[in-house]
Parts: sequence; structure tokens; C-alpha cells
Amino acid sequence: MSSDFLQLKEFKELYDQDQSSDFEKYLCSEIKRIAILVEKLSFLQIFKGRSDTSNAFLDVQSGSGGTEAQDWAEMLLRMYTKWGEKQGFEVEAINITSGEVAGIKSATLKFNGQYAFGWLKTETGVHRLVRKSPFDSGSRRHTSFASIFVSPEIDDNIEIEIDPSDLRIDVYRASGAGGQHVNKTESAVRITHLKSGVVTQCQNGRSQHKNKDTAMKQLKAKLYEIEIQKKRSQQDNIESEKADIGWGSQIRSYVLDQSRIKDLRTNIETSNTQSVLDGNINLFIEASLKMGEK
Repeated sequence: MSSDFLQLKEFKELYDQDQSSDFEKYLCSEIKRIAILVEKLSFLQIFKGRSDTSNAFLDVQSGSGGTEAQDWAEMLLRMYTKWGEKQGFEVEAINITSGEVAGIKSATLKFNGQYAFGWLKTETGVHRLVRKSPFDSGSRRHTSFASIFVSPEIDDNIEIEIDPSDLRIDVYRASGAGGQHVNKTESAVRITHLKSGVVTQCQNGRSQHKNKDTAMKQLKAKLYEIEIQKKRSQQDNIESEKADIGWGSQIRSYVLDQSRIKDLRTNIETSNTQSVLDGNINLFIEASLKMGEK
């Protein structure tokens, strides 16, 4: 960064000697480039939390609305995958449970890269969709919900104590689209933390041992984030809010037939619905992160 400023200073001195239009254009473009870089570096100062630099797990869970809600959950899965790729993160699908007719019941994505959790942490909450359903022969307007829950990958230096007696571990055959089994062996792993009711699962690897290790990492990440949210909000049970996938804890509303997406916390809204669904959600994320700084 300092070298950019030194180079800019040298260009300015050269421009004072030779004020050609081409040199002026180049100097202006360099000033704009450095201004954008300064803005990006300034924004990174928001990420002060202990886990902000960590990788992140993002859970998508379909809520009220049946097939329509499951299709909505899959749309969100695509949106966050596209966003992650555009941000330069490595996006890995840890687990996807398909819906009966279309869409997904639930899924877990892992975002690998610096500040992944910092960027995503304010996306936790309920996302509401209003549209004319393609699954309704009468093309009536439907409202459906899906929830997002984001947790950081836990650093080995952070101790999360889990009593083995509090765990139920199930193994099963991994299944792909339409419920077809993709492995002949029971390599998929589901872990249930009996005290909290938190469930994690992984089926993307061929090794049961590797899948179990990934599911345990998810479990530690979820339990850690739940504890952090408990302390932050001074509530007794964050899971009670997480489980209420309905009108209660909405953060964003997507009204597609009116071409309007609005964040209910920041009041930021846009009419470019397709762009948002294609992963361009930084206008919402940046506003919510800045609001959290106030």
C-alpha cells in the first residue's frame, strides 16, 4: 500500500513537468484505483471479532411452505454459493438433503478463506419469499420461509468440551438427487447433540472417518456460535429462536412479483432481484455489518 502512494507521488511530480492529456488520464485512473483499495482496507477494520478471520459454515433450512419453501431453500443455497465464488472463497457443499418434489430440505456449505465468517455472520436469520408459485397450477401468490445459520470453523486453540455421552452418532448411505444412493457403503455421518438438539451431518466424502471429523467440526462451530449469541443477546436459549422459522425472526424479504428485496434491519432495498439471487448481496451484508458497528 505504501509503495502505491510513493508511486502516485512520483507520477504527480512527473505530471507537473509534463501535463499531457494521456498522462492526466492515467494519473486519474491510478487515484481511483488506490481510493477503492483504501475503501476496501478501511472496511476490513469492521472485522474485530475473535472468529471473524475464520472459515465459515452456513446452514440452509427450509421452513413453512412445503415444496415452495424447499425450492426457496435451494435458491438461497445457489445465491450464497454464487456470492462465495465471487468473493474468492472456496465453497464446499458439506451436506445436501433433497426435497420430495423439488428443492432441498436442508444443506450445509463451508466457505474457506480469510474473513469468511466475518462477512457472513450477519446473514443468520429467516429469509421470506413472496412470489407466484410455479408449483401452483393457479399461479397464486405464496409466502414461504427458509432460515440461515452461520457459524465459524473453530480454531484448535479454542477449547469446546463435548461429553461423548451427549452424542448420538448415526451412519447411513449417502444419497444424491432424487434420493438415489451414491455410495454402496454407509459413509455418511449424522451427529446429534442430545442436550441442545443441534444436528450436523456430512456425506460429501467417501471416508466415514473423514465425514465424522467434518460433522464434529460443524458441531463444535454451531455450539460455539450459539454460546456467543447467548452472551451477546443475554437470552437463555438461542435454539428457540433458530427453530422458529416463520414470521418471527425475519431479516430479509424477497417479493419477486413486485421486484423488491428489502433488508428489514437496515431498510436497504433493491429492485434488481435477479442480481441479488445471482449472489450480489454485498449491499445488504455491508450495511448490516456497518450497522453493527454503531
